[in-house]
Amino acid sequence: MKTRVFVPSHITGFFQIVEHENPLFTGSKGAGVAIDKGVITTVRPSRSDKISVKADGNYDPSNITFKVIELLKEKSKHIGGVKIYYSFEVPMGCGFGASAACALGTVLAMARMLEPPITFNEAASIAHQAEVELKTGLGDVMGESVGGIVLRLKEGAPGYGLTDKIIHEPLYVICKAFGELDTTRILKDPKKKKMINLTGSRMLPRLIADPRPENFMRLSYEFAEKTKLLTPKVKESLKIVRDEVIGASMAMLGDTIFALSEYPDTSLADPIIARIDSNGPKFLKA
Repeated sequence: MKTRVFVPSHITGFFQIVEHENPLFTGSKGAGVAIDKGVITTVRPSRSDKISVKADGNYDPSNITFKVIELLKEKSKHIGGVKIYYSFEVPMGCGFGASAACALGTVLAMARMLEPPITFNEAASIAHQAEVELKTGLGDVMGESVGGIVLRLKEGAPGYGLTDKIIHEPLYVICKAFGELDTTRILKDPKKKKMINLTGSRMLPRLIADPRPENFMRLSYEFAEKTKLLTPKVKESLKIVRDEVIGASMAMLGDTIFALSEYPDTSLADPIIARIDSNGPKFLKA
């Protein structure tokens, strides 16, 4: 039986790293936005006992895939050979949480095939643990699980952390990716982590006090600037869209500009234009 799952992308505007010896309690506080372009994962049983992983484009998400399956096998012995295929609507390594979307899509599709299946939070916690242990992300699984403009109030995996959402009118998310940033290298850098945490810890209370999309974008830009993570290409693009949108900043962590707008029009060349996804993952017709 073939299973298909769509998982929305998640763009983080600002964050604070919170570490714990248990990866399920490790994560990030902060805020981000889920968009209706993401990753579609297709899983089907295989006649062999092997796990095969393929993806469109030049992406190779097999590292996160095999980690998810390794963790899933600790909960269920009924995992045989499967063929997994990923279809990407956003680039990997550019701040869209594509790795987390692969992890979450894989474990949800596999969960549907298990006897008995595991719950949504159990599945999502596996995806989160895989991201944390591989140092590919800290909060994207949580953001993608709930959708919307997400406030991550307490760090940790779904079922362990705590979220809230900003109430908003329908909005577009306009993005342009210029390239990848090495998330793992940044998360391992003590000086960068210190600056991220010092700045990020001050942002969430200010957003909770004024939970509007405009303030989310304002604080996201302030975070990018104060942490010195703002890249030259994003900085130049911010000047182009400044008067067109509600607000704009840099996706964390990617060389990518993102903006919230009432309209889909933009002066950026070859943009990714999406809407906010408020629903989270969904199973698709096979």
